Amino acid sequence: MGRGRQKAKHTKVARELKYFSPDTNYASLERELASSSPPSSEYDHWVDEFEDDDDLDEDEDLDEEESAGQSRTA
Repeated sequence: MGRGRQKAKHTKVARELKYFSPDTNYASLERELASSSPPSSEYDHWVDEFEDDDDLDEDEDLDEEESAGQSRTA
């Protein structure tokens, strides 16, 4: 298949996807938004355990940059 036909098919598919609007189930959306408790993630139990690790890594990176900067100026 030539490039012209390939591009035309791609354009046709892209246009169909762009202007396609599926039917919205408003009853289901309302139930989801009105739920009293937010859905819990399967990873929630890990959040408390590893919450501060990112902060420590950033502090270590800053210390390394400061010490490298001091050795250059000295």
